[in-house]
Amino acid sequence: MRVDMLAIGTELLLGQIVDSNTAWLGEQLAAVGIDTFRSVRVGDNHDRMVAELASMSEQADAVICCGGLGPTQDDCTRSAIADALGVGLIRDGELVAHIESLFAARGRTMPESNLRQADVPEGATVIPNPLGTAPGIRAVLHPRGGGECIVYALPGVPYEMHEMFTLSVLPDLLEQQGERRVIVSRTLKTWGKSESGLAESISDIVDAQTNPTIAFLARGIEGIQVRLTASAQDEQSAERLIGPVERELDARLGPLVYAKDEDTMESVVLALLAERGWKVAVAESLTGGLVCSRLVSVPGASHSFVGGMVTYATEIKRGALGVTAVDVISDECVQQMAEGVRSGMGVEVGIAVSGVAGPDGQDGHTAGEVHFGVVTPDGPVAFGRFLPGDRERVRSFSAITLLDTLRRTLLGLSFGSG
Repeated sequence: MRVDMLAIGTELLLGQIVDSNTAWLGEQLAAVGIDTFRSVRVGDNHDRMVAELASMSEQADAVICCGGLGPTQDDCTRSAIADALGVGLIRDGELVAHIESLFAARGRTMPESNLRQADVPEGATVIPNPLGTAPGIRAVLHPRGGGECIVYALPGVPYEMHEMFTLSVLPDLLEQQGERRVIVSRTLKTWGKSESGLAESISDIVDAQTNPTIAFLARGIEGIQVRLTASAQDEQSAERLIGPVERELDARLGPLVYAKDEDTMESVVLALLAERGWKVAVAESLTGGLVCSRLVSVPGASHSFVGGMVTYATEIKRGALGVTAVDVISDECVQQMAEGVRSGMGVEVGIAVSGVAGPDGQDGHTAGEVHFGVVTPDGPVAFGRFLPGDRERVRSFSAITLLDTLRRTLLGLSFGSG
């Protein structure tokens, strides 16, 4: 089965928004063995959208459209699909009531323009949107060459699109394939090794697998993910296929794997602290609160995280944390920062980061030089590294590296490449 993608929105062509939707859809389709040969971006232009739908429907079994389902005049996906079908739009009374109820629940008056979101091409069906006001559309086109092509129109808002694709579109596609099979995926999140190095270290395992398949997904600041995807008649059978391969990868990758599936570096760290009944406090310099922000993003973080301090200026490091190190970009400094915040906030664990995000030349240090410190009841850990990228990437890499340093400390692991 071939499923192509049409991303809609002039802002995509102007570079004002990055098209992450088609990348995500491509991953999901590939995971279940569905081919994608073509991905097109088109502006908010009715005639060009109709032309693209006609062209794509002649080659693909299905087309997934993202965007253009909003309430404003430039949101013309509904009318474009209607014209491609050669039919008119019908206002759906149930959708009107649903959209009105969403506004009422928020204590707002619904603008008249939102009624446009209840318009559905004649003969099409509605794809429910549990998270927003823009319902999706499922329609069947009959191209000039014969046959048929299913068009799925989904909102451009990523979290709405993800939910609607997973709940409605993917099951329908699998049924169209004639395969009532269950797809189960497991994601191993790694930190500390490049994608090429990671792939090389497990190449024999990857080459030996057909079901489950193994794919590498680069996630930037969050590291490299290794995704296992199994297809079977039921969930239990798929899990049995994944299990042995997952255990083999765990054994090979060891401490490089910091989390799985929905877990994150910060959720894992907080869970490890909770197991010991320890609490943590943070002292940050160049990261400016990024570490604390990551920790408080986890529900229930207050059980193990008490607070933090942004000690950016040297005099604040000395006055608030008792730092005496001559060089404030050093192992000695971050160890003192960690101890200072630990004792000052009365907790078992203190962690700290200091360095140069950029530009070069701060106190003779090069941009990207960052030092990390952790102090626990078992003693101190401090070391420095050079991190790549521009100012913001160095700061983001520093935040996750400090959390990984804490993870490894709590697990009694080394600080090499894994």
